[in-house]
Amino acid sequence: MIGDRALTELVPLYRDPKSDMPVTQFNMKWVEQAGLVKFDFLGLKTLTVLQTAVALVARRGIDIDLTAIPLDDKKTYDLLTRAEAVGVFQLESAGMRRALLDMRPDRFEDIIALVALYRPGPMANIPTYCARKHGMEQPDYIHPKLESVLKETFGVIVYQEQVMQAAQILAGFTLGQADLLRRAMGKKIRKEMQAQRNNFVEGAIKNNIERYQADAIFDLLERFAEYGFNKSHAAAYALVAYQTAYMKANFPVEFLAASMTLDMGNTDKLAEFRAEAERLGIKVDPPSINRSHVAFEVDGNTIIYALAALKGVGAQAVKEIVAARGDRKFADLADFADRINPRAVNKRVLESVAQAGAFDEFEGNRARVFPAMDAVLARAQRSHDSAAIGQNELFGGGGTREPIVLAQAEPWLPAERLRREYEAVGFFLSGHPLDDYAAVLKKLRVQSWADFSRAVKAGATAGRVAGTVVARTERRTRTGSKMGIIGLSDPTGHYEAVIFSEGLAEHRDLLEPGSAVLLFLSAEVQGDEVRARIQSAEPLDEAAANLNKGLRVFLRNEAPIEAVAKRLEPIARSAVANGDGEVSMVLMLEQGTEVEVKLPGRFKVSPQIAGAIKAVPGVVLVEAL
Repeated sequence: MIGDRALTELVPLYRDPKSDMPVTQFNMKWVEQAGLVKFDFLGLKTLTVLQTAVALVARRGIDIDLTAIPLDDKKTYDLLTRAEAVGVFQLESAGMRRALLDMRPDRFEDIIALVALYRPGPMANIPTYCARKHGMEQPDYIHPKLESVLKETFGVIVYQEQVMQAAQILAGFTLGQADLLRRAMGKKIRKEMQAQRNNFVEGAIKNNIERYQADAIFDLLERFAEYGFNKSHAAAYALVAYQTAYMKANFPVEFLAASMTLDMGNTDKLAEFRAEAERLGIKVDPPSINRSHVAFEVDGNTIIYALAALKGVGAQAVKEIVAARGDRKFADLADFADRINPRAVNKRVLESVAQAGAFDEFEGNRARVFPAMDAVLARAQRSHDSAAIGQNELFGGGGTREPIVLAQAEPWLPAERLRREYEAVGFFLSGHPLDDYAAVLKKLRVQSWADFSRAVKAGATAGRVAGTVVARTERRTRTGSKMGIIGLSDPTGHYEAVIFSEGLAEHRDLLEPGSAVLLFLSAEVQGDEVRARIQSAEPLDEAAANLNKGLRVFLRNEAPIEAVAKRLEPIARSAVANGDGEVSMVLMLEQGTEVEVKLPGRFKVSPQIAGAIKAVPGVVLVEAL
């Protein structure tokens, strides 16, 4: 707010506890009547994303001035034409991507028009704009004198400025009069509109336009002005959209790393960016105690996951860890404990770091590392106390450091490992629980969520999908019955499906977090979203059991046999049923010779068990029979 004297002399003020600035007690409409000038300042996170991406690129010795990038970059328009708009400001919604595919933008003016048109009402003109742009329909300029005004948008009135220019050209309005016309049309002030119509028609007649034609043109302008968008506003947004598209097209690794850093509190967005990175052939390395920082970092064609993005791990704790690491990597858990400040990190932080696999370079068995966090903190406290009283390295150091002893423990099974990783990261980062079911799902002709969504948007109403349950909430409907909202995940994304009272009562025990399920869904499109409803559900292992007849385990030597045996579940003869099968061990000898030994009895042979065996060190391959 700006006034011609101290604001305390013009309006009552108060101090907002969330800000250091005084705030007017009048709302935005009344302050102007009190004699103040109001300015609105919009803060965009995207500007910080761009700044961060430019800084990351600068580390390669490439300096980018976003205000000087070419507005005709072919790679940028190719990216937009393919609608690869994940992370692109203003253009990443499903509806915007469809519009990009139809428009195939090849100039900056197209982006401005799309930003202006993609709103309720004017978006009905997008097909007309696209048809005229690609020569499938001839532009209609309303009147020959308006061709210069409407040529840029192929005869479609998109901007408020076009309405004002039309009034100037056809009716001789001044800029001030044209602005009053724009405001009257936008606010639908009937009395004012009639006065403006009279002025417009009389002015048009003086310019040799017939009265009936002037009335018709005014009606047309009035219809468009209702939805007209301010071009200068659209152009400013379009420029930021173009800059993000330019950075993604030309520097995708840095752009996605910057995007992930600015959205590190939103695990859904992080999962989306990670999937986009994989699609573009960019590797996303899991968090590492020796490579990760507070923000997402770039190493060649690789994004290094940020420690501060882990759940329960704050930026301040990571700053302390990174400061303790300095230029010298941590050698092991004991070295880590000796160097960190125990007041800066707590047990929850360390457990989240361990579950995410950030200590894997010290010990790959997370089941041994995770319980050791109490010992790490105790060691850190002792080292910190000794340093405080000057006992550390009293005689110059150089002695052998005692390691932290880790208890013996069987490695977490793949499903457990991924579940704990999910708890720490917020999505499945190093793999997915359904990866082991890939062959089964193909045989069952089950759609991925991504394929199912595309099918629904193309007109399908139902289908079968598989998913890992990641969340379940229950609430009351208006009629008082219960409904469930089930959070699900497959390798192509996260999604939600609702299930109503009868289905919830029948499947509640099955739809528990961690369960792998096969679902029959009905669905419909609402806006840009696919809304799914669970019609039936069954355990995925049961569906897979009818297909799996056994397993063949390939080994290079006898070392893994004991660990494999621990993961096999024998079935008593009297209990043989679906999902049971034979298991063979195949020893791969030198010169291509193989020796196959069939184990006596029958065993459970689900994809989950096959995945657990595959994770045993020394197992080369697990083949379903």
